[in-house]
Amino acid sequence: MDGNEVQKEVTDKYSLRGRVFNRIREDILSGKYNENEELKENTIGMELGVSRTPVREALRQLELEGLVKIIPNKGAYVTGISEKDIHDIYVIRSYLEGLCARWACEKITKDQIEALEEVIYLSEFHTKKEHHEQIVELDNKFHELIYQASDSKILRHVLTDFHHYVQRVRKITLSKTERATDSNAEHTAILEAIRSRDGELAERLAHEHIIKTIQNLSKQGL
Repeated sequence: MDGNEVQKEVTDKYSLRGRVFNRIREDILSGKYNENEELKENTIGMELGVSRTPVREALRQLELEGLVKIIPNKGAYVTGISEKDIHDIYVIRSYLEGLCARWACEKITKDQIEALEEVIYLSEFHTKKEHHEQIVELDNKFHELIYQASDSKILRHVLTDFHHYVQRVRKITLSKTERATDSNAEHTAILEAIRSRDGELAERLAHEHIIKTIQNLSKQGL
């Protein structure tokens, strides 16, 4: 086996591990599994068409993230995201999103501004039509574009993970037309601040945007 073949084998192995990890994590965060439900290696392996080894490795990694608890000689169980976890994530996000918007003021390109404009336009259209699935997708896209514009792979990675952790809650909040409409208005204000290269204003508006989401969660008893 030459060097290229060895590298391919290593890449395939980690790619498989990554796919299994992401699939199980997505299933936990989307609510497929209930809290305290056992995650059986054989069952998951058969479902994903893989051996128990990558499943076991994924479960260990998920334990490090706090989504799974492994009890020796018993098995792996879902811990998931608690209400306190959700609140903590949003509070932390409020500061990081602000920082991200401030940095975006310094780095954003014309193409990225145009992409954000398009997202806002489409968001307004789908909000009027009450197309909730598209609203959530476009909300994801708006924030992802800001993360990219910040030019910080570390900040982008952390915030993208936070988005995954609270995806179920975000779908619930954005399913309310009133909140979706307000969110679009807040996105527009953030974009205008970034377009003006006003870092202080962009940071404050992005921070307040997430704080308003927290307040909306409280109103809905989430």
